[in-house]
Amino acid sequence: MSNIGGNMGLGRANIEQQLRIMQQRSKELQSGGASQPKATSFETVIAENVSELNKSVNSSENITLDAVKGELDFHEVAGRLKETQLSFNFAMQVRNKLIDSYREVMRMSV
Repeated sequence: MSNIGGNMGLGRANIEQQLRIMQQRSKELQSGGASQPKATSFETVIAENVSELNKSVNSSENITLDAVKGELDFHEVAGRLKETQLSFNFAMQVRNKLIDSYREVMRMSV
């Protein structure tokens, strides 16, 4: 979930860069040279992802201005806005599940 809502565009260069990263990671995993991921707290993970979502939403506000200036074409604007919308909807679903889980735990008798 850490890459959800990042400022990655839908351009060819970004896609190719992500593909190279995935291929490198795959080679590391196959060779056994991958480092163990560090343990992070739930609070840290949530805070990082909310921060990334906030950056994504804020950057989408500037996208329309860039389109009006002619710096971005319509397809890039539509793709980025859809990406931001999906990220936001996903975050809202996660939030709803967390609230439902909290309510369920609170209803349990001890």
